[in-house]
Amino acid sequence: MDSSFITWVLVLVLAVAWVPVGRGDGHGLGASFIFGDSLVDAGNNNFLSTLSKANIRPNGIDFKASGGNPTGRYTNGRTIGDLVGEELGQPTYALPFLSPNATGSTILNGVNYASGGGGIMNQTGRIFVGRIGMDIQVDYFNITRKQLDGLLGVSKAREYVMKRSIFSVTIGANDFLNNYLLPVLSIGERISETPDTFVDNLISNLRIQLTRLYKLDARKFVIGNVGPIGCIPYQKTINQVTKDQCVKLPNELALQYNGRLRDLLTELNENLPGATFVLANVYDLVMELIANYQKYGFRSASTACCGNGGQFQGVIPCGPTSSLCDDRSKYVFWDPYHPSEAANVIIAKKLIDGDTKSISPMNLRQLRDL
Repeated sequence: MDSSFITWVLVLVLAVAWVPVGRGDGHGLGASFIFGDSLVDAGNNNFLSTLSKANIRPNGIDFKASGGNPTGRYTNGRTIGDLVGEELGQPTYALPFLSPNATGSTILNGVNYASGGGGIMNQTGRIFVGRIGMDIQVDYFNITRKQLDGLLGVSKAREYVMKRSIFSVTIGANDFLNNYLLPVLSIGERISETPDTFVDNLISNLRIQLTRLYKLDARKFVIGNVGPIGCIPYQKTINQVTKDQCVKLPNELALQYNGRLRDLLTELNENLPGATFVLANVYDLVMELIANYQKYGFRSASTACCGNGGQFQGVIPCGPTSSLCDDRSKYVFWDPYHPSEAANVIIAKKLIDGDTKSISPMNLRQLRDL
């Protein structure tokens, strides 16, 4: 056999072996470190003693990576975190920090610290018993950060975290839904705090948490604001509003917090050298889907695809005994609290390549390439 042909084959094999494995546009994201609540939890709550779990059918029914089996994601398919990682070239989904598999070189793709029921405040979500609040999530990243030093060496690890990693934070909704807005006779903070004081405390805590991540070499941040929580099927059901109405107080609180969050990120961009904090305008993105759902091909933006109880199937979380809609792609909401994969796809696209109405001062593709 011709030696030049053999050489050509070897070159071809080596070339194929070095093709990037990212699934996006070829410019692979190094690592995705995901913090937050059930909107982006990839299974951490599976490893907790908690009342907030999604590792039961039919959750995950459209999640192809698991063959349609539940993974602990609070939706029928992929979360926004999954979708963003795919498009930005992350080779595999960021594994839950508490998973036994989240060790060794797997953490070079990133780690997911998010937890259903978790919030900015440590007391948030205590009605679920077990959950991981943002303070503990940052503690967990500190563990990962030391592991990266061991894998890459101190200098290369620092460069990897600072230049090739994105830190996404999707948190705050539970601080209202499962803290401040709980019945006054229960354990909600409304017993002792005005809305202004409560929002002040949220922003103060979040400032400390984000600054801690910065001190651990995080530089590229995307922070989601709180969505229109007064429009979720659960709130619509328990407050007995009509199909086209949302509950006023939760949305007012979300908007108050979101205004303060914007100011906080401006402050951090000015005061933390080398850091870029990007604001994901989740509130307006979800409200647009709800207000104009038919334009996006949805049949309903008020009723949960999977749930039980009331006009909007909004009382009992999704589980084996829940009623299930006939076409999951036609519902904005998967369950009483969380968007469907179809809604997540639309939101993720706007965050990845959208204009400053959706995400500012830059979108996620621009942040990755910064």
